[in-house]
Amino acid sequence: MSTRHDDAPPPDAGSAPVPEDLQRENARLREELRQAERDRARLRRKIERLQGQLDAARRAGFRQAAPFSRGTPTRAPRRPGRKAGAAYGRRGCRATPTRVDERHDAPLPPACPDCGGALAETRVAAQTQIDLPPIRPVVRAFAVHIGRCRQCHRRVQGRHPLQTSDALGAAAVQVGPAVVALSAHLHVQLGVSFGRIVTLFRTRFGLTVSRSTLVRALQKTARQAQPTYAALCATVRGSPVVVPDETGWKVAARLWWLWVFATPDTTVYAIQPGRGFAEAATVLGADFAGILVRDGWAPYRRFTAATHQTCLAHLLRRARTLRLDYPRARFPVQMQAALQHVLTLRDRSHQGALSPHGLAVARGRVISRLGGLLEAPGRTPAIQWFAAHLITEFPAIFSCLFDPTVDATNWRAEQALRPAVVTRKLGGGGNRTARGAATQQILATVLRTADQRHLDSAALLAEMLHAPTPTVPPAFTAPALSR
Repeated sequence: MSTRHDDAPPPDAGSAPVPEDLQRENARLREELRQAERDRARLRRKIERLQGQLDAARRAGFRQAAPFSRGTPTRAPRRPGRKAGAAYGRRGCRATPTRVDERHDAPLPPACPDCGGALAETRVAAQTQIDLPPIRPVVRAFAVHIGRCRQCHRRVQGRHPLQTSDALGAAAVQVGPAVVALSAHLHVQLGVSFGRIVTLFRTRFGLTVSRSTLVRALQKTARQAQPTYAALCATVRGSPVVVPDETGWKVAARLWWLWVFATPDTTVYAIQPGRGFAEAATVLGADFAGILVRDGWAPYRRFTAATHQTCLAHLLRRARTLRLDYPRARFPVQMQAALQHVLTLRDRSHQGALSPHGLAVARGRVISRLGGLLEAPGRTPAIQWFAAHLITEFPAIFSCLFDPTVDATNWRAEQALRPAVVTRKLGGGGNRTARGAATQQILATVLRTADQRHLDSAALLAEMLHAPTPTVPPAFTAPALSR
């Protein structure tokens, strides 16, 4: 039997007043909800800020020329130096020079220094000392003969092969090419300031020179080396494999970018105001059709005519970071193993352990394996971003397996950037003027390429300075041997 009355209203019908205690409870819950939303937004912003700081700290750890301090010292560090016994390692010593300039005799004293007794000679041992001779500046005086053409009345003056300039009058006293070459090496390659170079010349060589003199000398050297720089840019542009990279550089206290384009025997530096495709194309050319071994920076992908190889070390580093951040995720572990397998196949191919057919079979399997992993990366946003980057870079991951002579990482460019980064850290961040930046890129290119080709950079700079007009030294125009 039903107890419901037909004329009774349904429970939710009507407008019965809500009790005050329920109203207060509803208001309190609404306020707590709003506060929870505010706290959630605040914590989200905090997480994003801390994640950015963590990423910056990780990048600083991988950056070239990182600070010497690496955190809290170890409480009980191991003893420095070589270990005793079998753990010492391979023993070696400095090679004995084949040329000896001076010979001296070290005879026994007349008596024993301890007891005064007579001495009996048992053998004669050999010791060699390598030292620097006293260096004194060489002052050359040139008697420059000046005349005038009897036909066109043009002024003509003589020039000795050792002269580096035709300037007379107030600019008649100049520094020689050896001083300029040493200054370029110290300042451009080693990051030594002009003030310290001036101090070195004065205290060790007895040469008094001002900073402005050295600055003008390097600027002139860069002008003389401009055709050489253009020729080296053309060499890089025509190279079958180029490894580019870039890093921040200050010019007149503004952020510019130092680009490097490295090959086995040539390296070109370019200091540009931007970091995009246009700046890279100024050296490579927009239609570069060789092999580009680069990191994942998007403008490099705009070289559509080139064959690309992305740096596997960057991808492996990112996979290892995701493993630390998300230890329960399977995708970073699997992707790290797959990328490491690509490097293993490359190494086995170099060692001759894989035939061309075996490499082709293994290559197909690893490509299929990577493609399958990318189909289900998971729901974590950071891992999904990494998977999206891998999908974009997918065609450029395996070029080193199709052509085993191609590097799998951009180590060549990073090694070329390392001395420049040290110079940036020691020299205040970059250059004060655009003219100084142009001087920096030209001289750094000449010096680095000379080292790669095992050439005497001082002799090359002297040859450029001795030339009446800017020319390319024959050592740079001859075909370079791959090192």
